[in-house]
Amino acid sequence: MIRPLVHLLILLSLFTSGASHASYGYYVGKNLTADGSVLLGGTGEEPSSHWLEIVPRKSHTAGATITVGATAEASLPARLTQIPQVPETFRYLTMNYTSYAGFPAPLTNGGLNEHQVAIRDIWSPSRPELVAMTPEGQSGPNYSDLARIALERARSAREAVEIIGGLIDRHGYTTYGGNSHLIADANEGWVVLEFAGGQGLWVAERLGPDDVRVNYPGYIGDVPADYRERENWMGSAKLISFAVEQGWYDPEDGRPFNADRVYGLGGTMRHPGLKYVSPRMLEEELRAMAPVTVAEMMALVRDPRIADDHAGYGQVAQLRDDLPHPELALLWVAPTGSVTAPFLPWWIGSQSVPAEYGQHRYLTEGSGPSFINTDYQLREATEFAGRLFKRLMYYTCAFPEEQLGRVQATLNAFEADIRATLPQLERAALLAYEAGDAEAARTLLTRESHARAAEALAIGRDLVAGIGTELRLRHGIPPAPADGGINDGGRTVSCLRGADPDRVPPGREPG
Repeated sequence: MIRPLVHLLILLSLFTSGASHASYGYYVGKNLTADGSVLLGGTGEEPSSHWLEIVPRKSHTAGATITVGATAEASLPARLTQIPQVPETFRYLTMNYTSYAGFPAPLTNGGLNEHQVAIRDIWSPSRPELVAMTPEGQSGPNYSDLARIALERARSAREAVEIIGGLIDRHGYTTYGGNSHLIADANEGWVVLEFAGGQGLWVAERLGPDDVRVNYPGYIGDVPADYRERENWMGSAKLISFAVEQGWYDPEDGRPFNADRVYGLGGTMRHPGLKYVSPRMLEEELRAMAPVTVAEMMALVRDPRIADDHAGYGQVAQLRDDLPHPELALLWVAPTGSVTAPFLPWWIGSQSVPAEYGQHRYLTEGSGPSFINTDYQLREATEFAGRLFKRLMYYTCAFPEEQLGRVQATLNAFEADIRATLPQLERAALLAYEAGDAEAARTLLTRESHARAAEALAIGRDLVAGIGTELRLRHGIPPAPADGGINDGGRTVSCLRGADPDRVPPGREPG
């Protein structure tokens, strides 16, 4: 067990090292939702540009390989290696980004594939002894590799777990200190923890139709001794035996093997957690909401207790077991932190992303010291949705007591209008699919996504112009700090008032 003082030191280390750029995820089983779909929501938290990408289904030549891992510049030095590619990879939607030291871009936290497998990558710190024993020059897939490869290959959430575990078993695992993935399909979910240490340790727990789970960070509690023989569990062969060898767990003391307590931070990751609001508190809120609607999941993803400047985007996957056509699988995506950005619908059948939602130089790693590549000049000339809604966040969060309710009410009304029109739109697309005209169906879905994306930009411009004018007149824009420090000085831009999520002890109720 990690003593309280040691736990406090670990927390301080996490926040001062930048590891607070984390991610979070919410799972709600289908028996607890209003429409019987499985809901998976969350975000990624990285100091980087984020952009939406639709990756098509691809065929690969015999003997093809992919590069995985990280470089010597990573916080835990690593090396890149090659592993075999499969003959065919699936179509998927994802938010890519560029910035994580030593981890080659583009990186991803997951997304949604053509088989309605949705994945969320979420931080999950391993105990300090495991981090310390991670070998220099570690190799194998990293957190992003695991998410991307599972999206490319999995037909179900269970298969995604088997793929992730199999990759670690065969090729090793490149870690920055421990990680997890929250995975779901239209019937179930899974939590997968991947531990630091270079020992190939991982464990996975199934989430059923009556379960809720909030991972912030990712956690798993008690693990049965015969986990490898149980339908609801998976894990590496020496998950428990290695802990016994290290003296971290004694099976004779009568207590079950608890993954959080033994390999995590001493049983603290569910509660009090490592940020302002603990996973346990949010799980209780989610369960009390049941039956949970898509709108309520969106509201939770944009909750200012969690969503702040660290949040690079927002996502909600609506996974339906009665989906009438695979290309109607739907992922809602906010182009930056959803506390002040709208969720937009993107179907697997959508064929393209507007330039405004694609990659731009804003916050793209390595863009500062050089000029634009001429092949990208027209794309860069377009307005960037991520930057527009970041500006709205900064205006709103400067005076959230005046602006946050108004901004979120506008976004909620816009999203409600989209949701109200979806059944008719999807019926029209389905008629085209059933008539054998897939091209017409895809065109319809793509035009709807593009039209709503353009409408969102117009709303964002109006809000920025109106709120910006109001705040200039009422409050003024202060001069730049005397020390010129434009980057994060230890406080996160947040719309939360009454307490600062970076300063308040974890688990404290809102003030």
